Amino acid sequence: MKKIGFLSFGHWTPSPHSRTRTASDAFLQSIELAVAAEELGADGAYFRVHHFARQLGSPFPLLAAVGARTRRIEIGTAVIDMRYENPLYMAEDAGAADIISGGRLQLGISRGSPEQVIDGWRYFGFALPEGMTDADMARRHAEVFLEVLRGKGFAQPNPQPMFPNPPGLLRVEPYSEGLRERIWWGAGSNATAVWGAKLGMNLQSSTLKVVESDRPFHVQQAEQIRAFRAAWTAAGHKREPRVSVSRSIFALVDDSDRAYFGRDTDSEDTIGFLGDNTRAIFGRSYAAEPDVLVDELKKDEAIAEADTLLLTVPNQLGVDYNAHVIEAILKHVAPVLGWR
Repeated sequence: MKKIGFLSFGHWTPSPHSRTRTASDAFLQSIELAVAAEELGADGAYFRVHHFARQLGSPFPLLAAVGARTRRIEIGTAVIDMRYENPLYMAEDAGAADIISGGRLQLGISRGSPEQVIDGWRYFGFALPEGMTDADMARRHAEVFLEVLRGKGFAQPNPQPMFPNPPGLLRVEPYSEGLRERIWWGAGSNATAVWGAKLGMNLQSSTLKVVESDRPFHVQQAEQIRAFRAAWTAAGHKREPRVSVSRSIFALVDDSDRAYFGRDTDSEDTIGFLGDNTRAIFGRSYAAEPDVLVDELKKDEAIAEADTLLLTVPNQLGVDYNAHVIEAILKHVAPVLGWR
Protein backbone atom coordinates (compact mmCIF):
# COMPACT_ATOMS: atom_id res chain seq x y z
CA MET A 1 0.00 0.00 0.00
CA LYS A 2 1.12 3.52 -0.79
CA LYS A 3 -0.38 6.85 0.06
CA ILE A 4 -1.05 8.72 -3.18
CA GLY A 5 -1.62 12.45 -3.28
CA PHE A 6 -1.27 15.34 -5.67
CA LEU A 7 1.24 18.19 -5.67
CA SER A 8 0.21 21.49 -7.23
CA PHE A 9 2.52 24.41 -7.96
CA GLY A 10 -0.55 26.61 -8.22
CA HIS A 11 0.51 28.62 -11.25
CA TRP A 12 -1.77 31.25 -12.69
CA THR A 13 -1.41 33.31 -15.85
CA PRO A 14 -3.75 35.65 -17.73
CA SER A 15 -3.16 33.64 -20.92
CA PRO A 16 -6.43 32.77 -22.74
CA HIS A 17 -5.18 29.16 -22.89
CA SER A 18 -5.10 28.88 -19.09
CA ARG A 19 -8.08 27.89 -16.95
CA THR A 20 -6.31 29.45 -13.96
CA ARG A 21 -5.88 33.10 -14.86
CA THR A 22 -5.89 34.90 -11.51
CA ALA A 23 -4.76 34.41 -7.93
CA SER A 24 -8.40 33.88 -7.01
CA ASP A 25 -8.63 31.07 -9.57
CA ALA A 26 -5.48 29.43 -8.24
CA PHE A 27 -6.54 29.42 -4.60
CA LEU A 28 -10.20 28.52 -5.07
CA GLN A 29 -9.43 25.81 -7.63
CA SER A 30 -6.81 24.36 -5.25
CA ILE A 31 -9.50 23.97 -2.60
CA GLU A 32 -11.91 22.38 -5.08
CA LEU A 33 -9.25 19.97 -6.35
CA ALA A 34 -8.51 18.85 -2.79
CA VAL A 35 -12.21 18.18 -2.24
CA ALA A 36 -12.41 16.25 -5.52
CA ALA A 37 -9.26 14.25 -4.72
CA GLU A 38 -10.68 13.24 -1.36
CA GLU A 39 -13.89 12.07 -3.02
CA LEU A 40 -11.84 10.00 -5.48
CA GLY A 41 -10.02 8.26 -2.62
CA ALA A 42 -6.66 10.03 -2.88
CA ASP A 43 -4.66 10.41 0.31
CA GLY A 44 -3.06 13.85 0.09
CA ALA A 45 -3.36 17.41 -1.22
CA TYR A 46 0.04 19.13 -1.29
CA PHE A 47 1.06 22.57 -2.49
CA ARG A 48 4.37 24.12 -3.56
CA VAL A 49 5.34 27.54 -2.20
CA HIS A 50 7.23 30.14 -4.23
CA HIS A 51 7.56 33.84 -3.46
CA PHE A 52 7.53 36.76 -5.92
CA ALA A 53 5.79 34.49 -8.41
CA ARG A 54 2.29 33.92 -9.73
CA GLN A 55 1.97 30.83 -7.59
CA LEU A 56 0.70 29.77 -4.18
CA GLY A 57 3.02 31.88 -2.02
CA SER A 58 1.04 31.99 1.27
CA PRO A 59 0.21 28.41 2.24
CA PHE A 60 -1.49 28.63 5.62
CA PRO A 61 -4.75 30.34 4.61
CA LEU A 62 -5.03 27.76 1.83
CA LEU A 63 -4.23 24.82 4.12
CA ALA A 64 -6.78 26.02 6.68
CA ALA A 65 -9.45 26.44 4.00
CA VAL A 66 -8.78 22.96 2.60
CA GLY A 67 -8.89 21.58 6.13
CA ALA A 68 -12.29 23.14 6.71
CA ARG A 69 -13.71 21.71 3.46
CA THR A 70 -12.36 18.14 3.80
CA ARG A 71 -12.48 15.43 6.46
CA ARG A 72 -9.92 12.73 5.66
CA ILE A 73 -7.26 13.73 3.16
CA GLU A 74 -3.79 14.75 4.31
CA ILE A 75 -3.00 18.42 3.65
CA GLY A 76 0.56 19.53 3.13
CA THR A 77 3.30 21.54 1.48
CA ALA A 78 6.20 20.47 -0.70
CA VAL A 79 7.88 22.71 0.24
CA ILE A 80 7.97 25.92 2.31
CA ASP A 81 11.24 27.84 1.85
CA MET A 82 12.54 28.39 5.38
CA ARG A 83 14.79 31.28 4.33
CA TYR A 84 11.61 33.40 4.25
CA GLU A 85 10.01 32.23 7.50
CA ASN A 86 9.75 33.65 11.01
CA PRO A 87 9.73 30.33 12.89
CA LEU A 88 7.50 31.50 15.77
CA TYR A 89 4.90 33.14 13.56
CA MET A 90 5.00 30.05 11.36
CA ALA A 91 4.39 27.85 14.41
CA GLU A 92 1.25 29.87 15.22
CA ASP A 93 -0.05 29.63 11.64
CA ALA A 94 0.77 25.94 11.38
CA GLY A 95 -0.83 25.16 14.74
CA ALA A 96 -4.03 26.95 13.73
CA ALA A 97 -4.23 25.22 10.33
CA ASP A 98 -3.57 21.82 11.93
CA ILE A 99 -6.29 22.33 14.53
CA ILE A 100 -8.79 23.39 11.85
CA SER A 101 -8.00 20.24 9.86
CA GLY A 102 -8.22 17.94 12.86
CA GLY A 103 -4.51 17.05 12.86
CA ARG A 104 -4.07 16.31 9.14
CA LEU A 105 -1.28 18.76 8.33
CA GLN A 106 1.90 17.33 6.74
CA LEU A 107 4.33 20.24 6.39
CA GLY A 108 7.23 19.94 3.99
CA ILE A 109 9.93 22.53 4.65
CA SER A 110 13.28 23.11 2.97
CA ARG A 111 16.25 25.34 2.30
CA GLY A 112 14.40 26.33 -0.85
CA SER A 113 15.34 26.57 -4.50
CA PRO A 114 16.51 29.43 -6.74
CA GLU A 115 13.85 32.13 -6.57
CA GLN A 116 12.36 34.77 -8.84
CA VAL A 117 14.42 37.60 -7.34
CA ILE A 118 17.94 37.88 -5.97
CA ASP A 119 18.04 37.10 -2.23
CA GLY A 120 14.28 37.50 -1.94
CA TRP A 121 14.35 36.70 1.76
CA ARG A 122 16.06 40.07 2.36
CA TYR A 123 12.81 41.80 1.36
CA PHE A 124 11.07 39.75 4.04
CA GLY A 125 13.31 41.33 6.67
CA PHE A 126 16.03 38.70 7.03
CA ALA A 127 19.77 39.37 6.98
CA LEU A 128 22.46 36.70 7.04
CA PRO A 129 24.21 36.43 10.41
CA GLU A 130 27.98 36.65 10.27
CA GLY A 131 29.52 33.56 8.69
CA MET A 132 26.20 32.03 7.56
CA THR A 133 25.01 31.18 4.08
CA ASP A 134 21.35 31.41 3.14
CA ALA A 135 21.19 27.61 3.38
CA ASP A 136 22.59 27.82 6.94
CA MET A 137 19.94 30.42 7.79
CA ALA A 138 17.15 28.19 6.43
CA ARG A 139 18.35 25.25 8.51
CA ARG A 140 18.61 27.47 11.59
CA HIS A 141 15.04 28.68 11.07
CA ALA A 142 13.97 25.04 10.72
CA GLU A 143 15.69 24.07 13.97
CA VAL A 144 13.94 26.89 15.87
CA PHE A 145 10.60 25.93 14.32
CA LEU A 146 11.04 22.30 15.38
CA GLU A 147 11.96 23.34 18.91
CA VAL A 148 8.88 25.56 19.22
CA LEU A 149 6.66 22.71 17.99
CA ARG A 150 7.70 20.64 21.02
CA GLY A 151 5.24 22.78 22.98
CA LYS A 152 7.59 23.60 25.86
CA GLY A 153 7.26 26.97 27.56
CA PHE A 154 10.15 29.40 26.94
CA ALA A 155 8.77 32.98 27.19
CA GLN A 156 8.80 34.89 30.48
CA PRO A 157 5.22 35.90 31.37
CA ASN A 158 4.27 39.48 32.14
CA PRO A 159 3.64 39.84 35.91
CA GLN A 160 0.68 42.10 35.07
CA PRO A 161 -0.86 40.46 31.98
CA MET A 162 -4.02 41.60 30.21
CA PHE A 163 -5.45 38.09 30.69
CA PRO A 164 -4.58 35.44 33.31
CA ASN A 165 -1.65 33.18 32.36
CA PRO A 166 -1.17 29.51 33.13
CA PRO A 167 1.73 28.87 35.53
CA GLY A 168 5.32 28.80 34.30
CA LEU A 169 6.91 29.89 31.06
CA LEU A 170 4.63 30.41 28.08
CA ARG A 171 4.66 28.69 24.69
CA VAL A 172 3.42 29.77 21.29
CA GLU A 173 -0.32 29.24 20.91
CA PRO A 174 -2.28 27.58 19.48
CA TYR A 175 -0.31 24.41 20.10
CA SER A 176 -1.27 21.34 18.07
CA GLU A 177 -0.29 18.02 19.60
CA GLY A 178 1.56 15.70 17.23
CA LEU A 179 2.42 18.27 14.55
CA ARG A 180 6.13 17.98 15.34
CA GLU A 181 6.09 14.41 14.00
CA ARG A 182 4.44 15.55 10.76
CA ILE A 183 7.23 17.83 9.57
CA TRP A 184 9.12 16.75 6.44
CA TRP A 185 12.46 17.97 5.11
CA GLY A 186 12.71 18.50 1.36
CA ALA A 187 16.21 17.20 0.66
CA GLY A 188 18.08 17.90 -2.55
CA SER A 189 21.14 15.84 -1.64
CA ASN A 190 22.10 12.79 0.38
CA ALA A 191 23.75 14.95 3.04
CA THR A 192 20.66 17.08 3.68
CA ALA A 193 18.50 13.94 3.81
CA VAL A 194 20.79 12.62 6.54
CA TRP A 195 20.63 15.97 8.37
CA GLY A 196 16.82 15.87 8.33
CA ALA A 197 16.81 12.29 9.62
CA LYS A 198 18.99 13.22 12.58
CA LEU A 199 16.46 15.89 13.57
CA GLY A 200 13.54 13.47 13.29
CA MET A 201 11.90 14.90 10.18
CA ASN A 202 10.26 12.79 7.49
CA LEU A 203 11.79 12.94 4.00
CA GLN A 204 10.41 14.59 0.88
CA SER A 205 12.40 13.95 -2.28
CA SER A 206 11.36 15.82 -5.39
CA THR A 207 11.73 15.36 -9.15
CA LEU A 208 15.29 16.66 -8.99
CA LYS A 209 18.37 16.29 -6.82
CA VAL A 210 22.03 17.19 -6.79
CA VAL A 211 24.08 14.91 -9.06
CA GLU A 212 26.01 12.50 -6.82
CA SER A 213 26.77 9.66 -9.25
CA ASP A 214 26.39 8.77 -12.90
CA ARG A 215 23.37 6.56 -12.22
CA PRO A 216 19.79 7.29 -13.36
CA PHE A 217 17.76 9.72 -11.29
CA HIS A 218 15.51 7.12 -9.70
CA VAL A 219 18.53 5.09 -8.57
CA GLN A 220 20.26 8.14 -7.06
CA GLN A 221 17.02 9.02 -5.31
CA ALA A 222 16.65 5.49 -3.95
CA GLU A 223 20.19 5.72 -2.58
CA GLN A 224 19.24 9.00 -0.90
CA ILE A 225 16.23 7.35 0.73
CA ARG A 226 18.33 4.45 2.02
CA ALA A 227 20.90 6.90 3.45
CA PHE A 228 18.06 8.76 5.17
CA ARG A 229 16.67 5.58 6.73
CA ALA A 230 20.10 4.47 7.93
CA ALA A 231 20.65 7.85 9.59
CA TRP A 232 17.19 7.69 11.16
CA THR A 233 17.95 4.31 12.70
CA ALA A 234 21.37 5.49 13.92
CA ALA A 235 19.74 8.51 15.59
CA GLY A 236 17.57 6.19 17.68
CA HIS A 237 14.17 7.65 16.85
CA LYS A 238 11.33 5.50 18.13
CA ARG A 239 8.76 5.91 15.36
CA GLU A 240 8.95 4.85 11.72
CA PRO A 241 9.75 7.71 9.34
CA ARG A 242 7.77 8.52 6.24
CA VAL A 243 9.24 9.13 2.79
CA SER A 244 7.60 10.75 -0.22
CA VAL A 245 8.73 11.14 -3.82
CA SER A 246 7.17 13.35 -6.48
CA ARG A 247 6.54 12.29 -10.06
CA SER A 248 4.85 13.58 -13.19
CA ILE A 249 2.77 10.55 -14.23
CA PHE A 250 0.00 10.62 -16.84
CA ALA A 251 -2.07 7.61 -17.85
CA LEU A 252 -3.19 8.09 -21.45
CA VAL A 253 -6.76 6.84 -21.30
CA ASP A 254 -8.60 9.21 -23.65
CA ASP A 255 -8.04 11.66 -26.49
CA SER A 256 -7.51 14.65 -24.22
CA ASP A 257 -4.68 12.83 -22.41
CA ARG A 258 -3.05 11.95 -25.72
CA ALA A 259 -3.41 15.52 -26.97
CA TYR A 260 -1.83 17.00 -23.85
CA PHE A 261 0.84 14.40 -23.00
CA GLY A 262 1.09 11.90 -25.85
CA ARG A 263 4.32 13.52 -27.06
CA ASP A 264 6.02 12.94 -23.66
CA THR A 265 6.17 9.16 -23.94
CA ASP A 266 9.95 9.13 -24.59
CA SER A 267 10.88 11.41 -21.68
CA GLU A 268 14.35 10.92 -20.15
CA ASP A 269 16.33 12.25 -17.19
CA THR A 270 18.09 15.55 -17.87
CA ILE A 271 21.06 17.32 -16.31
CA GLY A 272 20.88 21.03 -15.51
CA PHE A 273 22.07 23.56 -12.98
CA LEU A 274 20.58 24.99 -9.79
CA GLY A 275 21.84 28.49 -9.16
CA ASP A 276 25.23 29.23 -10.66
CA ASN A 277 27.12 25.96 -10.58
CA THR A 278 25.28 23.14 -8.78
CA ARG A 279 24.73 20.24 -11.17
CA ALA A 280 21.31 18.67 -10.72
CA ILE A 281 19.57 15.71 -12.28
CA PHE A 282 15.91 16.12 -13.20
CA GLY A 283 13.82 12.98 -13.27
CA ARG A 284 11.86 11.95 -16.33
CA SER A 285 8.11 12.27 -16.72
CA TYR A 286 5.92 9.21 -17.31
CA ALA A 287 3.18 9.33 -19.93
CA ALA A 288 1.84 6.16 -21.55
CA GLU A 289 -1.10 3.80 -21.88
CA PRO A 290 -1.83 2.25 -18.46
CA ASP A 291 -0.30 -1.18 -19.21
CA VAL A 292 2.92 0.41 -20.50
CA LEU A 293 2.95 2.81 -17.56
CA VAL A 294 2.73 -0.08 -15.10
CA ASP A 295 5.77 -1.78 -16.64
CA GLU A 296 7.79 1.46 -16.56
CA LEU A 297 6.88 2.33 -12.98
CA LYS A 298 7.83 -1.14 -11.75
CA LYS A 299 11.45 -0.22 -12.59
CA ASP A 300 11.45 3.03 -10.56
CA GLU A 301 13.53 2.15 -7.49
CA ALA A 302 12.73 5.33 -5.57
CA ILE A 303 8.97 4.90 -5.87
CA ALA A 304 9.44 1.36 -4.56
CA GLU A 305 11.38 2.71 -1.54
CA ALA A 306 8.83 5.42 -0.67
CA ASP A 307 5.57 5.05 1.23
CA THR A 308 4.01 8.17 -0.32
CA LEU A 309 3.78 9.22 -3.97
CA LEU A 310 2.89 12.80 -4.91
CA LEU A 311 1.58 13.27 -8.44
CA THR A 312 2.48 16.66 -9.86
CA VAL A 313 -0.58 18.06 -11.60
CA PRO A 314 -0.91 20.62 -14.44
CA ASN A 315 -3.16 22.92 -12.43
CA GLN A 316 -3.75 25.41 -15.26
CA LEU A 317 -5.75 22.75 -17.10
CA GLY A 318 -8.52 23.12 -14.52
CA VAL A 319 -10.07 21.16 -11.68
CA ASP A 320 -12.03 18.66 -13.76
CA TYR A 321 -9.08 17.61 -15.87
CA ASN A 322 -6.74 17.33 -12.90
CA ALA A 323 -9.27 15.22 -11.04
CA HIS A 324 -9.35 13.01 -14.13
CA VAL A 325 -5.53 12.70 -14.06
CA ILE A 326 -5.62 11.63 -10.40
CA GLU A 327 -8.52 9.21 -10.95
CA ALA A 328 -6.77 7.55 -13.90
CA ILE A 329 -3.77 6.68 -11.72
CA LEU A 330 -5.93 5.48 -8.82
CA LYS A 331 -8.12 3.37 -11.09
CA HIS A 332 -5.86 2.03 -13.86
CA VAL A 333 -2.34 2.01 -12.41
CA ALA A 334 -2.22 1.86 -8.61
CA PRO A 335 -4.18 -1.42 -8.15
CA VAL A 336 -2.06 -3.29 -10.70
CA LEU A 337 1.14 -2.18 -8.96
CA GLY A 338 -0.15 -3.14 -5.53
CA TRP A 339 -0.35 0.46 -4.35
CA ARG A 340 -4.05 -0.05 -3.66
